[in-house]
Amino acid sequence: MFSVVSRPLRSLRVYGVLRKSTVAMADALAKIPDVEIDPEGTFKYILVRVKAKDGDVHKDIVRGTKNAEYHNHIFEKVNPAMEALGMECKCLGGGKIEHNNQEKKIRVFGESTAFGKADHAVSVEKLKTFFSDYEITWSDDKK
Repeated sequence: MFSVVSRPLRSLRVYGVLRKSTVAMADALAKIPDVEIDPEGTFKYILVRVKAKDGDVHKDIVRGTKNAEYHNHIFEKVNPAMEALGMECKCLGGGKIEHNNQEKKIRVFGESTAFGKADHAVSVEKLKTFFSDYEITWSDDKK
């Protein structure tokens, strides 16, 4: 009878450790900015899924810069930075962003040859949380 009673207690201890670990992973993910893009211009962007190594908790982030000739150049900078935080990344696709900060407009379009087309609707939702006073649109047009 004691062994039956003690098993749930062990399970509770393990569950408590797992719960703390999951909360720590979620906290670490929350500190990663959802959006980092250039303040002006037309440039390549990628949508990246970031998750804690050996964990299920994840979030999607948008990264874009005119300094990247190809989409993989953005990923080659994001991935090591996330690995240093104990995270792993998967590129979900890419496209282009046209950012006009004077008119407060962002347009998301196009696709990545290397990673395929990002789900622009997801990218736009991320952008809207960061640029709440902007008009943000997307299309499947390549130009």
